[in-house]
Amino acid sequence: MSAVLAEAADAAKAPAAVSGIAMVLLGTGVVGGALLKLLNTPAAASLRLVGAANSRRQQTDSAQLADRGLREKLKTQGDPRNDVSLLASLDASGAAVKVIIDATANAGLAARHAEWLAKGYHVVTANKALAGGELPGWRALQAATANGARYGDAATVGAGLPVLSTLRRLRGCGDALLTLEGVFSGSLSYLFNQYDGSQPFSALLREARKLGYTEPDPRSDLSGEDVARKLLIIARNAGFALGTDEVEVESLVPEALRDVDTETFLSRLEELDAPLAARHAEAKARGGVLRFLARLNQRGRARVGLVEVPATHPAARLYGTDNQFALTTTRYHSQPLVIQGPGAGPEVTAQALLGDVLALA
Repeated sequence: MSAVLAEAADAAKAPAAVSGIAMVLLGTGVVGGALLKLLNTPAAASLRLVGAANSRRQQTDSAQLADRGLREKLKTQGDPRNDVSLLASLDASGAAVKVIIDATANAGLAARHAEWLAKGYHVVTANKALAGGELPGWRALQAATANGARYGDAATVGAGLPVLSTLRRLRGCGDALLTLEGVFSGSLSYLFNQYDGSQPFSALLREARKLGYTEPDPRSDLSGEDVARKLLIIARNAGFALGTDEVEVESLVPEALRDVDTETFLSRLEELDAPLAARHAEAKARGGVLRFLARLNQRGRARVGLVEVPATHPAARLYGTDNQFALTTTRYHSQPLVIQGPGAGPEVTAQALLGDVLALA
């Protein structure tokens, strides 16, 4: 046998090369499920999933992980959830790059992001609870990336619209954010793009919930807290060390409905109608419309809430679940830099997660 043929034969007997990037996925809900679909496309061919988990069960068997029905099977099959064994599967992968993907909204998991980064794992996430939470958590996150581990957070703002990456590039060029304004919630964008007074707001909200545009408990959207977290993430990336108590948040949920259970809240949605109808009528009489805006000025004053804007305002011309981010900087001063596009949806959010993983290569 020639040397060339012998070498080829040896190569055929050798085990397959270990992927350079191994991942565990935490959360197989709507976004995590969409990511699992993307992992079965050619774009993700260089990646290796070594573990996946929902809130109760997990799977680390390679054959089961390759099953296109993994998400559904995890609802009834798999080992009990155990993060220690999940990370052990990541350590045993032999991959040069080890990634934990957090596709949940679980604050307890988010609290561990800094710990994982400090141990050398890369973290890619759609979970806003740490970066958009209390300021000490943000600072711990920054310190944990000092050892070279990277934090992929594109999915935390704008469902992957290039907001944070653009802001970082501008700062890297010596530019600085002066003011920020926009619509940061796909669900609230849809609701106020559609609300014209022809039907009660409660009816529109029920329709949006049925379409999957809101959280199962719409108070998560209507409270403004999710928008506030996104504003904090952007502001902190721009150099504003804001605490959660420094963002003024207007909730659209009547005080009497804030602490009731979800079922009771959904049965009393009509209590939202009169106040919003009055505000809509006042805005319409002046030729304006209502939009739920986030705003940050150069003194660091931040607010999220319902605002009347003229029909000529950029936010008045949004469509569907569009998000809009208008950044005024020292160089984009006479006219802001505007980033706009779909700000909700599992597919685009999952794509942002995948993009952050691929960027680690």
